Amino acid sequence: MNRDRQEAILSIISAECITTQTELLEKLNEYGFKTTQATVSRDIKSLRLVKKPDELGRSRYVAEKNDKDDVFSKYSSVFGNSVISIDNAGNIVCVKCYTGMANAACATLDAMALEGAVGTIAGDDTIFVLCRNEDTAERLKETMSQALK
Repeated sequence: MNRDRQEAILSIISAECITTQTELLEKLNEYGFKTTQATVSRDIKSLRLVKKPDELGRSRYVAEKNDKDDVFSKYSSVFGNSVISIDNAGNIVCVKCYTGMANAACATLDAMALEGAVGTIAGDDTIFVLCRNEDTAERLKETMSQALK
């Protein structure tokens, strides 16, 4: 639900001039998301939304360029060339790497600040990513696996 709501927020602010959290909350309600102002505030922080003047001088919410995407694109070749396989067991994602490459691949994961990842630890050829729950581990495994394609 969190992801769906945040995707709706990005859609709303790209299509309309939203100047306050109250306006955003009302639009989310129109889209069927029954939420609170506190949740909207957390979503704004999580999505790194900022207010910038538009062409008419109104201060509106916009999405800043995502540093995680920049980091991942910058280091995706390191990650892709380091990783052999990715699997999960319970709430842990296990990333198998070529010998000596786990630290570089893990630095990329750390820089991405993956949502739901509590922490990482890297050895010589293996990375463990501790996740908040099993669903998050499965989602992160899929996200990381997409980077290998």
